[in-house]
Amino acid sequence: MVGLSLGEKHFIQGGIDQNLRSDGRKRDAYRPISIETGVIPQANGSARIRIGATEVIASVKAELGRPNALQPDKGKVAIFVDCSPVAEPMFEGRGGEELSAELSVALQRCLLGGKSGAGAGIDLSSLIVAEGKICWDLYIDGLVISSDGNLLDALGAAIKAALSNTGIPRVQVAAGASGDEQPEVDISDEEFMQFDTSGVPVIVTLTKVGRHYIVDATSEEESQMSSAVSVSISRKGQICGLSKRGSAGLDPSVISDMISVARHISEQLINKLDSEISAAEADEDEM
Repeated sequence: MVGLSLGEKHFIQGGIDQNLRSDGRKRDAYRPISIETGVIPQANGSARIRIGATEVIASVKAELGRPNALQPDKGKVAIFVDCSPVAEPMFEGRGGEELSAELSVALQRCLLGGKSGAGAGIDLSSLIVAEGKICWDLYIDGLVISSDGNLLDALGAAIKAALSNTGIPRVQVAAGASGDEQPEVDISDEEFMQFDTSGVPVIVTLTKVGRHYIVDATSEEESQMSSAVSVSISRKGQICGLSKRGSAGLDPSVISDMISVARHISEQLINKLDSEISAAEADEDEM
């Protein structure tokens, strides 16, 4: 929890009212963003992202599994977040567990859509090896290294970068298996398929402080918020998911306006992430 004096609170809110935040940004501006890929060699894909003083790592592990009986044509994705006590003393014990669970659920909602998979930003059908019998299960882990606000957007961006870095082994399925019999498979050690991230959305969180809402809020700014709406938006401008925090209610017209603003900001964020991911992968290839 960020402890601020009354004067500091007035300074933060006054700056937001005047569209000049305490770090010099406007209400719709992000802090500097940097990305590294391939930071965990044991994973199928990984990335580290820094947004200002917030730093997170995402890793992707792929394992062969069996599709859900209700969704035989889709693979499975599970997202887990760990908030390290090193990042923030309040993450020690129950505080960290509750925030980890909250972030995990929000990421599932924003990136994977509903339980049926409808609206999913990650194409689950691309994870099928043999329909109804074999699929890829992706286990995505997010780790908060340093926390200075806007964790959900940072984790979403790190997951997008980690998926872009993910190589899934090619699988040959032996013919001849019948009925419910599991076919034999041959997993390549040399050939890998790159995960298609063209449909993976970005998450844009708009945090309401006073009469205005801002993007990429710092911890100090978040301590003054009444509510926040996180919108996951695809490259085509499609809304893939929505998540709200804070006890204050929001009028539907305000939410509609926030979504419109988030859609506009998402275009800039996607372009920035594309550029940073390409540069990070080029650096990784040179190493």
